[in-house]
Parts: sequence; structure tokens; C-alpha cells
Amino acid sequence: FARVWIPDPEEVWKSAELLKDYKPGDKVLLLHLEEGKDLEYRLDPKTKELPHLRNPDILVGENDLTALSYLHEPAVLHNLRVRFIDSKLIYTYCGIVLVAINPYEQLPIYGEDIINAYSGQNMGDMDPHIFAVAEEAYKQMARDERNQSIIVSGESGAGKTVSAKYAMRYFATVSGSASEANVEEKVLASNPIMESIGNAKTTRNDNSSRFGKYIEIGFDKRYRIIGANMRTYLLEKSRVVFQAEEERNYHIFYQLCASAQLPEFKMLRLGNANSFHYTKQGGSPVIEGVDDAKEMAHTRQACTLLGISESYQMGIFRILAGILHLGNVAFTSRDSDSCTIPPKHEPLSIFCDLMGVDYEEMCHWLCHRKLATATETYIKPISKLQATNARDALAKHIYAKLFNWIVDHVNQALHSAVKQHSFIGVLDIYGFETFEINSFEQFCINYANEKLQQQFNMHVFKLEQEEYMKEQIPWTLIDFYDNQPCINLIESKLGILDLLDEECKMPKGTDDTWAQKLYNTHLNKCALFEKPRLSNKAFIIQHFADKVEYQCEGFLEKNKDTVFEEQIKVLKSSKFKMLPELFQDDEKAISPTSAFSSGRTSHTFRNSLHLLMETLNATTPHYVRCIKPNDFKFPFTFDEKRAVQQLRACGVLETIRISAAGFPSRWTYQEFFSRYRVLMKQKDVLGDRKQTCKNVLEKLILDKDKYQFGKTKIFFRAGQVAYLEKLRADKLRAACIRIQKTIRGWLLRKKYLRMRKAAITVQRYVRGYQARCYAKYLRRTKAAVIIQKYWRMYVVHKKYKIKRAATIVLQSYLRGYLARNRYHKILREHKAVIIQKWVRGWLARTHYKKSMHAIIYLQCCFRRMMAKRELKKLKIEARSVERYKKLHIGMENKIMQLQRKVDEQNKDYKCLMEKLTNLEGVYNSETEKLRSDLERLQLSEEEAKVATGRVLSLQEEIAKLRKDLEQTQSEKKTIEERADRYKQETEQLVSNLKEENTLLKQEKETLNHLIVEQAKEMTETMEKKLVEETKQLELELNDERLRYQNLLNEFSRLEERYDDLKEEMTLMVNVPKPGHKRTDSTHSSNESEYTFSSEIADTEDIPSRTEEPSEKKVPLDMSLFLKLQKRVTELEQEKQVMQDELDRKEEQMLRSKAKEEERPQIRGAELEYESLKRQELESENKKLKNELNELRKALSEKSAPEVTAPGAPAYRVLMEQLTSVSEELDVRKEEVLILRSQLVSQKEAIQPKDDKNTMTDSTILLEDVQKMKDKGEIAQAYIGLKETNRSSAMDYHELNEDGELWLVYEGLKQANRLLESQLQSQKRSHENEAEALRGEIQSLKEENNRQQQLLAQNLQLPPEARIEASLQHEITRLTNENLDLMEQLEKQDKTVRKLKKQLKVFAKKIGELEVGQMENISPGQIIDEPIRPVNIPRKEKDFQGMLEYKKEDEQKLVKNLILELKPRGVAVNLIPGLPAYILFMCVRHADYLNDDQKVRSLLTSTINSIKKVLKKRGDDFETVSFWLSNTCRFLHCLKQYSGEEGFMKHNTSRQNEHCLTNFDLAEYRQVLSDLAIQIYQQLVRVLENILQPMIVSGMLEHETIQGVSGVKPTGLRKRTSSIADEGTYTLDSILRQLNSFHSVMCQHGMDPELIKQVVKQMFYIVGAITLNNLLLRKDMCSWSKGMQIRYNVSQLEEWLRDKNLMNSGAKETLEPLIQAAQLLQVKKKTDDDAEAICSMCNALTTAQIVKVLNLYTPVNEFEERVSVSFIRTIQMRLRDRKDSPQLLMDAKHIFPVTFPFNPSSLALETIQIPASLGLGFISRV
Repeated sequence: FARVWIPDPEEVWKSAELLKDYKPGDKVLLLHLEEGKDLEYRLDPKTKELPHLRNPDILVGENDLTALSYLHEPAVLHNLRVRFIDSKLIYTYCGIVLVAINPYEQLPIYGEDIINAYSGQNMGDMDPHIFAVAEEAYKQMARDERNQSIIVSGESGAGKTVSAKYAMRYFATVSGSASEANVEEKVLASNPIMESIGNAKTTRNDNSSRFGKYIEIGFDKRYRIIGANMRTYLLEKSRVVFQAEEERNYHIFYQLCASAQLPEFKMLRLGNANSFHYTKQGGSPVIEGVDDAKEMAHTRQACTLLGISESYQMGIFRILAGILHLGNVAFTSRDSDSCTIPPKHEPLSIFCDLMGVDYEEMCHWLCHRKLATATETYIKPISKLQATNARDALAKHIYAKLFNWIVDHVNQALHSAVKQHSFIGVLDIYGFETFEINSFEQFCINYANEKLQQQFNMHVFKLEQEEYMKEQIPWTLIDFYDNQPCINLIESKLGILDLLDEECKMPKGTDDTWAQKLYNTHLNKCALFEKPRLSNKAFIIQHFADKVEYQCEGFLEKNKDTVFEEQIKVLKSSKFKMLPELFQDDEKAISPTSAFSSGRTSHTFRNSLHLLMETLNATTPHYVRCIKPNDFKFPFTFDEKRAVQQLRACGVLETIRISAAGFPSRWTYQEFFSRYRVLMKQKDVLGDRKQTCKNVLEKLILDKDKYQFGKTKIFFRAGQVAYLEKLRADKLRAACIRIQKTIRGWLLRKKYLRMRKAAITVQRYVRGYQARCYAKYLRRTKAAVIIQKYWRMYVVHKKYKIKRAATIVLQSYLRGYLARNRYHKILREHKAVIIQKWVRGWLARTHYKKSMHAIIYLQCCFRRMMAKRELKKLKIEARSVERYKKLHIGMENKIMQLQRKVDEQNKDYKCLMEKLTNLEGVYNSETEKLRSDLERLQLSEEEAKVATGRVLSLQEEIAKLRKDLEQTQSEKKTIEERADRYKQETEQLVSNLKEENTLLKQEKETLNHLIVEQAKEMTETMEKKLVEETKQLELELNDERLRYQNLLNEFSRLEERYDDLKEEMTLMVNVPKPGHKRTDSTHSSNESEYTFSSEIADTEDIPSRTEEPSEKKVPLDMSLFLKLQKRVTELEQEKQVMQDELDRKEEQMLRSKAKEEERPQIRGAELEYESLKRQELESENKKLKNELNELRKALSEKSAPEVTAPGAPAYRVLMEQLTSVSEELDVRKEEVLILRSQLVSQKEAIQPKDDKNTMTDSTILLEDVQKMKDKGEIAQAYIGLKETNRSSAMDYHELNEDGELWLVYEGLKQANRLLESQLQSQKRSHENEAEALRGEIQSLKEENNRQQQLLAQNLQLPPEARIEASLQHEITRLTNENLDLMEQLEKQDKTVRKLKKQLKVFAKKIGELEVGQMENISPGQIIDEPIRPVNIPRKEKDFQGMLEYKKEDEQKLVKNLILELKPRGVAVNLIPGLPAYILFMCVRHADYLNDDQKVRSLLTSTINSIKKVLKKRGDDFETVSFWLSNTCRFLHCLKQYSGEEGFMKHNTSRQNEHCLTNFDLAEYRQVLSDLAIQIYQQLVRVLENILQPMIVSGMLEHETIQGVSGVKPTGLRKRTSSIADEGTYTLDSILRQLNSFHSVMCQHGMDPELIKQVVKQMFYIVGAITLNNLLLRKDMCSWSKGMQIRYNVSQLEEWLRDKNLMNSGAKETLEPLIQAAQLLQVKKKTDDDAEAICSMCNALTTAQIVKVLNLYTPVNEFEERVSVSFIRTIQMRLRDRKDSPQLLMDAKHIFPVTFPFNPSSLALETIQIPASLGLGFISRV
């Protein structure tokens, strides 16, 4: 069903599909929306208009909106949205209009490469672009001799200024300037100045132009820029004093504030922008991403470029700063009618200082005004509000005057003295505006847009009429909107502007009275004028775009533009000279109120607008409509509502409507036939294409009113192309279905046959496999039975053995257990008896003790009682006298007895005391023994206690062990069971491991094989890496070559420029200056340092040369001088190296002498060292003795007997230490004895000799001395030795009479010294070798450790990772070895080169010596021949094979052989390179004569003459090719016969005899090489100029395979036809031209390698230009075009194969084009497709890939577009790719050229000079 567009409040238009066919009379349409909903759409009952039909998808995204079949608003909006959002294309044609949508993003589509791509192209051939419009204007100006205009319009923020800027940049780049004044740079430099003073930030745009401008760019007769002129319109002066919220004043004010800290701006006394009233009102002083200080620098730079001096610039900045300070002037009210300024008000004083006016006067007139009547004049104060308004009016007036002054000076700078032949005007003017509050500015803007729209409508209508008349189509009047009534309403008599001017003249006119006049005049009389319902101070005008309501308030004031005259007079009286200049043109029209007005604004604007319209009507207009896609400045965001509003306002839809009213679709007959050939039958195709198309159309479209046949085109009504496309798609779809049906059937049949054959094969193999499996089964079954029999027997036998062994073990354990139980029972009974015995004894003893205690107690009681009785008796007896007497007598006896007893006792006491002393001694000893016994007993008691504790713990452990035994027995059973299972498992595992082992062996073998293969691969990868590095070096070399050759190219250009200027000077100045004569110089005399030389000269071979006398001095050869200078520096470096080596040798000799002198001192120090060592040993011996004694004492005093017992461990340790110490002591004693004996022998040996002549074994002494720790020890030992061994020296000369012994001794000493030096050298070499071996050992150790670490790490890794790690390690090792070998190879190469150079130097010295000898032998020759100081090395060789000419015939030779030679005749009739051979043979003759002046003159004349020929006939390919070939041949001859070995390898012996004998022309080879490079570059430019017109037509536009790509419908901008007409280029044209180039180069004998380089360059040009055009042409990016390109490339490759040039690298230059063609043909849907594209397109940049995908356009309906998501996927995958962001290839790139040496086999003596060359004055020698 059909698809339609229905209105939508959100999206404006929404797409839907009919669910049911419409029938006439239906009121409702059943629709299905794209979001999946169904809708009943009701038709309007009044109009009954059906919804707009939607175009086929194949037509969506077209470059030209007029190419759409259905032309209406939704189709236009949808096409723009698809191009803008999906394809990221901001430009679209709409007939003659270029629609530009602001992307709010920087796009890489404005570079110089894009400009070059659009230059010279037809407008319809390339994708829409501002450059295409500019190119069309430039081309029409040159072709039609008519001035052009580019009208850029759109609302604020739509990109008008940027579009105008790019258009001017295009003109500046393409045309260039007619003089060296760089006018195009000045034209572009005017932009930053005008933007700074005329642009400001608004809510809609950060860089909004607040004025309109029309720039006329002037051209001369050769259409080069000579100047420009600018006109401005309606500057928004009110912005100077007021800015709305979020807006800024003009940029220049903020730039000044940002640069206030600069020293030159200190006098302006500026500050932050927020400190000034005129810059802070908007509250947004900063624009994100803009640095105002940098912008200020750009503005000043542009002013300087335009010739505005620094003083004028500072004057401008003073005035601007004064305006800012004026805005800060504040007024205070005295009353309602007067005000004052505070005294010494700082802002006003700064303003007056900057302006150079009187403070008091300005202060007075800011607060007062002068009123003049018929009789008198008086001064009146003004209120605060009036004063503020007057201040603001003054500021606006000053700024406006300054703005005009700057514009005038810019125009003066851009003005040219040369007469202007034509111009292109660029109009950058505000678009239609409508806001919530619209005032005078919006009224003027919309008035200007009404005039422009009228002019636009008339132009479109006119073009349509011309097209119809040219094609002889019946013209029917098309009704289009005419906005003349609206213009009349504004500008006619009693119109709005007329009434406004009239009201301004009224003394008491106000906005209200003016509004009433408008209502009275136009309300209800003009349909376009309305009055708002709720306002009496506004009016509404119906403009062409929309209704706009204007507020009357402020109209009169803005129209008057009034400022007080007294204030202007004060400014005119300024001391600041620049300020009065601003007001020179003011007309002093004084109104009755004494106010000054510069004229009515509306009147001025109307006059300038009329002038603009006259200018535009006199030119051919080109329209650019800028669209703002959204109000939020979001990149690539499309707001349909805002877009439709602007499309309606800018006239795009009106263009569509005019086109749709007639026949919008137009096809040429050939295009129609090519596109719709599929709808024709064979019988319908006639020889006449026109008649064929008529016959077919009459059958396809029955209504003849739907189309018209023109002279060259067919015209279709709207919708007919869509109908034809549907028929074509249906036919193609049916054909596709039929093809698919046939192919699918064939494929399925093939598939079935393959499957059947495969099934039979599978069955055969399966059945055989089954039979083999069954036989195997039978064999295995029989084997299994046998194995089972033996296995079962084995298992049963094994189980029996296990059970038997287990039973025996159980029995043994059980019997042991029972025995142990019986033993424990007996033991317990025995211990119980013992316990009972002891207990019973203890009980008996306790009973006995108790009984004894009781008996003793009873006895005591009884005895006490008996004693008490006896005491009583005694007391009674004591009382009697007799008792006392008896006692007395008894007492005396007792005393005597006691006296005797005392004496006896004294004696006994003495004896006892003696015994006691003896006993005490015995007792003490016994006590000591008892104590020791007691201690032993205590220890044994403790041990017994410990033993009893141990017994208890052992008993507990026994109990535990019994339990554990039981557990272990149970566990043993389980373990045994597990062991059995484990054994079985291990056996199984062993078998498995054996199998794995075999497998591992196999894997090992395979891995070894793999390692070998990987080693091969590693070597291959290393070789690849080497190749890649070589390629990288080659690339770097090519870059250096390219850089050098570019410098050479630039030098040649400057040289040509210099020659031109010199010729001009010679024409201007006839008489040369006296005393100055310019001589010609070689090419190298103008050269500076070379960054690269294509001919590497061996600079080391050139010795220094003598110079000629100054009067005969030729201009200095700079390259020769530089190389000589380089040689001198090298010789100085070698001299320095030799000097350093000599110094080093002298130092070594001095050191050896010093060592010989120090040897006696070393010997003395050695002896002293031995004595010190002896003393040290003795002191150590004493220490050891002391320590031994202390140890003995400690052992005897402190150690217990147990510790010091002979068997104790401490005793053993001490004894071992003692024995070791004693052994060491013996060793030390032996050393002391040896040292003493040596000392004695040395003293005896040294006494009869002198200390200075001591000859001992130096190696021993040195070894001993080296053991000393430092020099201090050696010195101390030496001093001690001198003190102990002082002996008088003897005179060794007096040993015998004749001194024979002394002489013998001296000889021995010399021999000893010699041997010692040899020994020292051998020792040093040995030490060096040892050090090297140590280093190697250390490195081997490190390597071993690293290997062990790697091995340990590898063992921890799995097998796969282990192999990988070992391989990686092996790769690393091989790489390191390779690098080491490469370093060694480089060192050897350097050594070889150095030896070769030395050999050459020695050979030259020998040659010079021989020459000197020859000169000495024949002095007469020197007298006869004049001496010439030649600065070329001389060689003595034979002379033959030359051409002789006279010195005066040189110019004739050059003229006939170079200047007047016709390349075609020489190339056809003579041998290739004949001029080069002739010139070389002449050079050989000059070399034979040893005449360096003649050589120089001839070579210089040859080079200059070739340059002249190429300058004169540089556009002729044959001439350039001829001289490139001959220059290379001449260069090769100079090399081949130079005598250098490298160039003589391929020479015959006869040719070697022809080598140059006297001169080395290596420097001239460099000059000729540079000349050949210049000729090659010129040849490439000639090739490019010839090929460029053919490439796009032949490679892209021409259909080599006819019928593959049908032409899609085109719009008004017709493309170049892809069908081969007469005069169009095809691929055959390119191939023919390539054949022509190749044959010419071959005829001229050009070197094959050079031909390959030329072909490579040609193919690069073809590929680059083709790809660049493909990237800029949406119509070329299709599947069928990709096929055409690939076919064309294959034809080029076939040409290369035919010419045997496939190895020239030309095919690789086409790789980007091939990949682009493949990209057009591959699938572009899935992620796999994206991955394939990313890997395939490695020669294309990311920007190019994305651009091709964005441009991809289906030609047929069954092709699919590339989705946006797929393109984003590609971008994500390619984001890490580091390539150039440049979109286009550099088509001007020239590969660096090299000239490989190509020797000639032609013998010079065989060359004959034809008479046709006119060289009869030269003769063969």
C-alpha cells in the first residue's frame, strides 16, 4: 500500500501506511503509523485534500530536493533530516538554493584539499557545498563576463557569517592575487576586524552579526583578486548601551578588558568587564571556549595587515575605552527637572582625558541642553532620565561613527589602483526575525527580507521560464506568491515608513500618535495590516513568512537617532586628532530643539537597500539559505518545528512550490533510456533514442498531460518519476525472483547430488567399519574369557593369602595380649603383698609406740607422786639441827672431794680439748663427705621421685596405648582394605601412566618437530622483522628524499621567480651599475646545505684545493666549499686522535720510568712489612697463651666435678678447642721461624749492595706489598726499616779496577729491566684476559641462574605454557645473539671502511709522490707550460674517444645541441641519449686538455641551457621527457667514466680506458642530480595537467560496463553524463594517454627504473583524484559504481602487466581506491561485516571509511542503506587506529625520485655525429 505524510503537532509531519485503498467519497483513511499504532485519519470535509504521498526510499537523501518525485513540505523536511542526521551532510541543493544546516561542530570539509577538489568542477558533479556555489559564481563570472552575487541569509545562529567567510576563502585560494601585495590575505583579514566590532553574543548565537554587510571582491581581466569593497547595513547601535540577559556587548569591548594588563593599554585605565555598565548588563561576560585576549591579538594583527598603523589602532582603542568610561558616568537629581554630576567624577575625568576634551564643558553639556527660538537661545537643564538617555545616545553615536570610520579604512586598504574588470559580491544579511517583542530593528530586517524574497521569487520564476522556452515547452503561467503588496504597505506613499518620517518631523510627535495614524490609514483598507485586539500601541503585518506584531514604542526615537549638538561640538574641539575625523562628514542640520540628527534611519536604510537591490539585479545571484537546526546549539540535533519555520521564512518551500507547479522532474533522452531500458522490449528499441523514449512513455503513462517532450529533455509532472521507479522496481524484482528461482533450483540439485554421493560413500565406509568392529569384538571376547580365567584364579589365590596372613597376625596379637594380661595380674598380686607387708608393719609400730607412750606416762605419774611424798619427808627433817650438822660434815667432805675432782677434771679437760681439736678436723672432713653424700642422695631421691612419676605416666601411657592398639587394629583392617584397593588403583594408574608415557613420548617427538618448525618460523619472523625494519628505513629515506626534493622544488620556483624579476629589472634599467658585472654561476652556487643527496659523493677522497687568483675567480661553489670544510674538520679530528694517542704513549713511558725509580723503595718497604708481620704473629701468640691460661683457671675454679668429668660434653668441647689452638700455635711458631730466617738472609744479602740498585724478584715483593691495606702502612713499614737498617752505601764502581763487574752488572740490569717490562706487559695482558674471562664467567653464571630460574618457573607451569615459555626464551636468546652478531658485523664494516679510506689516502699520497718525482725529473715541462691552480684532483690516464671544439664555439654548441634541438626528430632517427654522449665527449676533451675553466664553462652552460629550454617549453611532455632522459644519461656517463671502482664494474676494458684523467666531477654529478630531480618534478606536473581532465570522467562517470548502473533521477543541477558522448573521456582515453607517455619515454631511452617511478606517480595521481571525487560525490557511492571502479582498476592492472611494470609499485598506489570500491560492494549489516571491513580497509583512513559509508546510496530498491548503528560500530572499532584525520588524499604529492646507476654498453669511439644537428665545427679525436 501507499505511504503518506500526515500532520503531527510534535514532529510536524509523521509517516504512515495505508491499510486500505482509498476510494472517492471516503471520509476516513485507515492508516498504520511507523511506531506500530493504527489510526483513523479523517479528511477535511471542506477541502477534501488527501495527505501528501511519500517518495520511494531510493529517492530519499538526494543531493537536490528538486530531484524528489513528490515535491512538498514533508518530503523536503524528511530529506534534510535524513541527510543531516544519518549521513552527517549539512549542505543540500534546492534548485538554485544551497540549504546549509549549522552542525554546531567543526567539520573537516573546508581544507585546502577540498577547495582544490571543487575547483574547476561542474556544480552538479560534486556533492553540495558552499565551495560548489563559490566555484559556480567564479566560473560564470569568467564565462559570461557578468558580475555575480552570493546571497547568504538566515536567522541569528544559522551560520551566515561562517558561510560567507568560507566563500571568500574559496575565492582567495582559487584565484590568488594579481600582485605581491597578498590582497586575498587582506580580504580574509577583514573578517576578524568586522567580527570584533560588529558581532556580539546573543541568546541564539555566540558570534551573532549585528549588522548586514555586502562585500564586493574585485577581479582583473585574468580573474585574479585585486581588491574588495564593503558596504554595511543597519548596525545595532542600541547594543552598545543595553544588553539583554545572557547577552554581551560587541566583542571588541571584552577583548580590550581582557588585554587591559598589557603595557600599551595601561593609559586606557581599563579593568574587568564587570566593572563597566555597558559590558555587565547581560551578566555573561565570558563565552565558553573563547579567549578574548587571543582574539584581541588576532584583531590587532589583522589591523596591521590591512595597513591600520599602531597609532591609529591605539586611537581606536582610546575611543572604545572612552565609551566604556562614559557608560559609568552617574547623574544625581537636584529636582525633577535638573541633575548634576558629582564633582571630580572619576569616570568622566577618564573619558575627558582619553577624548582630549575639557572636563567642565563636557560635564556641563551632559546635564544641560540649548534651546533655540526665532528670537533667542537659552540653556535649559535636563532631568536625570533625559541626561542618561543623552549620554547613551552620545555613546551610540560615537560607536557608530567609529564603526563607519573603520569600515572606510578597511575599504581603503582593500582598494586597488588597478581597474576592476568584474566582481563577486557576498551578501551576509540578517534573515527574517520574529520575537515576543519586535521593534524598529526587526521591522527594518523584515523589510529587507521582503525585498530579497521578491527578488528571489522573480529570479526563480525567470529561470523556470527560460528553461521551458529553451526546451520549447508550451509555457503556462505559474501562480506564485508575490509580496509586492507587503512592500507597498511599507515603502509606498503614505506607507508605514512615510508616516514614520512624517511623524518624526512633528515637534510633538510621539509613538502613540504615529500608531493612530497607521490605524487610520491602513486598518481595514489593507489586508496585510492588522491591529492587535488588546493593544493600541502595536500593529501586525502579514509578511511572506509569517505574521509579525510590532510594538510602536521607540520607533520614533530610533528613527530620529538624535544626539545633542553641543556634545558633538565638544568632541570636535578635542585635542585628540582622530576624534574630529569621525565627525567630518556630519551635516549640521540643527532642529528647532537644537538637537543634532545624522538623518532619518529609515530613510538611510531604504536608500541603501534600494542601492543593494539595484546591485543584486545587475548581477547573477546565487542563494545560500542557512538553517538553525535547534535552539540549544547541540551538534547534529534536528528540531523539525524550528527547521520548518525557517524553511518557510527563507523561501525554500516557495522554490519547491514553483517547481512543483510545472514539470519538476527532467530527464535527458539518453538518461531516460539508460535508466528505464529494463521497461522496454527489444522491438521497442530503435536507432533514434528520442523516438524510442516517446513510444515507451506513451505506453507506460496514458495521460499525456503528465509529461512533455522537450528539445533535449523529457519533462514530468510531480509523482510520475515515482510511478516509473515503481514500474522499474517491479520489473527488476520479477527478474530477480526468476533468476533466484532458477539459481536456487540449480544449487539445490547440485546440493542433492553432492549429498547422495556423500551418503553412498559414507555408507560404504560405515559398513566396512561395522564389519571390522564385529571381527574385533569376537577376538576381544575370546581373549577376555582367557584373561578372566587367569585373573579369577589370581584373585582367589591372592585373597586366600591375605586371609591366612591376617589370621596369623590376629592370633599373634591375641596370644600376646593374653600373656600380657597374665603377667600384669601376677605383678599386681606381688605388689599387693608388698603393700600389705609394709602397711601391717606400720600398724604394728604405731600400736607399739602408743603403748610405750602410755606406759611412760604412767611411770612418770607414779614417780611424781612418790617424789612428792619424799619431798615432804625431807622438809620435815630439814627443820631439825641435827640435820644441819650432818649436812655440814658431809659438805666439807664433799668440797674436798669436789676440789680433787676439779683438778682431775682440769687435766681431763686439757686432754679432751686436744682430742676435740683432732676430732673437729676429722668431723669436718666427715661432714663434708656426708654433705656430698647427702647431696647425691638428694639427687638420687629426686631421680627416684621423677622415676616414680615416670612410672605412673608410663602406666597411663600403657593404658592409652592399649586403647590405641585396639583402635589401630581396627584401623589396620580398614587400611589393609584400602591398601588393597589402592594397590589395584596404583596398578591401574601404572598402566595408564605407561600409556600416557608413550603418548608423551609421541608428543615430545611432535613438540621437537614443532620446535624445529617454530625455529624456522622464528627465523622467518626475524627475516620479516628485518624486512619490515628495512621498509621502515626506506620510508624514512623516502621522507628525507621527499623533503629534500620539495626544498629543491621550492628553490627552483624561487630561482624562476628571481630570473623573472631579473628580466624585469633588465627591462626597467637599461644601464647597468658601473663596476659590477654579474657572471653566470652553476646551479650549486645558489644552493645552501642539502638535507639529502640522491647522489652520495665520497667526500673523504677530496683533498684541499688551491684557489685561483681573484681577478679570474669563478663564483664560489657552495656545495664544494661545504664538503671541503667537512673534510677539513674530519682531518682535524683525526689529528686530534693521533695527538691524544701520542700523549697517552708519553704518559705510559713516564709511568714506567717512575716505577723503575720506586722499585728500591718498594723493596725496603717489603722488608719492613715482614718485620711487622713477625711482631704481629708474636703478639697473637701471647694472646693465645693468655686465653689458654684463663680457660684452665676458669675450669679449675668454677666447674663442678660432674661438668669437668672426662666424659662430659663441655669437657670434650674445651679439649677440642684447646687442641685446635695448640695446632694453630705450632703453625704460627713455624711461620715466625721461617720469617726470621728470611729476614736474616735478606739483611745479609742487602748489606753489601746499594739500596738504589737492588735487583730482587719483583713479583714476590709486589705480591707482599699488595697485601698491605693502604699506602700509609707501606710508608710506615719503610720508615721503620730505614731506622733499623741504616748502613753506609758503597761505591759499586770501585768493586774492581777496570769496572768490568760494574759493566756486567749494568748489562744484567738492562736485561732485567727488559725482562721485567716484558713480564709486566704479559702480566697486564694476562690480567686483561683474566678480567675478560671473569666477565664471561659472570655472564655465564648470570645466564645459568636465569636458565635455572626459567627452568624452575617452567616446571611450575602446565605443559603447554611450559613449551610456550621455552620457545619465548629461545626466541629471546636468538634475538640477543642476532643483535650481538649484527653489532660485530657493523664494527667489522666500520673497520673495513676505515681501512679502505686509509688505503685510498695512502694510494693518493703515493700518487702525489710519483707526480712530484716526475716533475723533478722533467723540469723543462714546468717552464714551458703555464701553471694553473686547479682545484680538481688530477689523474694520469690515457686520452681517446673525445670531441674537440674551440672555446668560442661553446655557445654555438649549446645552442644547436640544447636550445634549438627538436626532441621528436632526435628520438625517432638517432640513438637515445645522443646529446648526452656528445656533451660528455666534449667534457672528456676538456679533461684531456687539463683545462678546468673549459670544463666548468661547458658544464655551467649545459645546465643553464637545459633550464632555459624547460622554462620555455616546460608544458610539452616530449621536451621534458627528452631532457630528463638525457640529463640522467649525462649523469650516468660522468659516473661510468669517473674512474671510481664502484662505477667501473660493468665497463669493458676499452671503456675503462676512456675514464676521465684529470678532473673529479663528483660535485657536478650532485648538481646534475638536482637538475634531474627538478626535471622529474616538472614532468610529473605536466603529466598531472594532461591526465587530470580525463580521470574523473574515465574512472568514475563513464560506464565501462554498460547497463550495470542506472542513472538516478537528478534535480535542477545536472550532473555530467556518464554515457559516452562525443568529447567525453573514457577509460580508453586514459589508457591511450598512458600508452603515449610510455612510448615517448621508451623512445627517449629513459632508464627503466625511472620509467617505473614515473608510472607509479601517474597511477598515484589517478587513484588519488578518483578517490577524492568519490568521497565528495554521493551519487557515485553505490554498489554498481564499486563494480565499475574495480573493473577500471583491473584494466589499469592489465596495462601494467602488458608493459611488464607490475613490480613498479604502481598497483600499490591504487590500493586505497580498490578498498573503497570493495567497501561499496561488501555487506554492511552485522558485526562480522564490520570486523571484515576494518581488516580489509587498512589503506583507507577512518574518516574516509566513515565518509564512504555515509555517502553510500542505493541505486535500486532492493539495495539497502547503511544503518547509523553500523557506522557507529565501525567508528568504535577504528577509534584506536592512529591515522591521519585528513579526508582527501594529497593529489599533489610527488614520490621522492632516485636515479639508480645504469651504465651504457655503447662505446664512445663508435658514436657518429649526424649532420642534421649542425655540429660541423666539432671534430672527433
